[in-house]
Amino acid sequence: MHIVLFNPNSNEATTDTMVAIAREAAAGSAMITGRTAPFGARMIVDQTALSKSGEAIAQMAKDLAAEIAAGRQRVDAVIVSAFGDPGLDAARDALPCPVIGIGEAGMAEAAAGGRPFAVVTTTPGLVEAINARAAALGYTAQFRGTRLTEGDPTELTAAPARLEAALAAAVDASVEEDGAEAVIIGGGPLARVAKLLTPRSAVPIIEPVPAAIRRALTLSAAAA
Repeated sequence: MHIVLFNPNSNEATTDTMVAIAREAAAGSAMITGRTAPFGARMIVDQTALSKSGEAIAQMAKDLAAEIAAGRQRVDAVIVSAFGDPGLDAARDALPCPVIGIGEAGMAEAAAGGRPFAVVTTTPGLVEAINARAAALGYTAQFRGTRLTEGDPTELTAAPARLEAALAAAVDASVEEDGAEAVIIGGGPLARVAKLLTPRSAVPIIEPVPAAIRRALTLSAAAA
């Protein structure tokens, strides 16, 4: 099985990190390769950047579809690896294989069994988009909102220890004040630090990239 991970951020290092996490989650069940947005923001922090990244994903999907049609690639699933799921519909229209957004995959896992959940992220400029995504996916009754870390998102992501502490504080607030019984760490670039929060959390921490891999493997098994 071949899964292609599209990074909507134009940052190769972020792609490498997310591909490594995806490979860990796949545990040898799939080959994972990554592709980076050819234009747009290095880190998506607001709606403008999210919209631009959607254009990049649409172009990446068209390019990959052409490679598949020409017999140069065999692809079983594609993952759009930004939490706002930019360009997801366009990619689904262009590609002949399942396309999974890490936002929708993460929310599906968090909401399993009807449990209330929240999102923790670093980007205030994306809160409206995250809340709208939860509503569009039908989770309004379970969604307990989006909690933000304190500090500049770009500076935080460059300081892993500070980022981990800030995310942990926001997770605690989501559980203790908002009543969340699962918390999603919302953002592809946060994937590595998200993994570190699981041992210290009283509730399940949902990592969107592994959630998307599990969804892709499930779809593949169902189609076999």
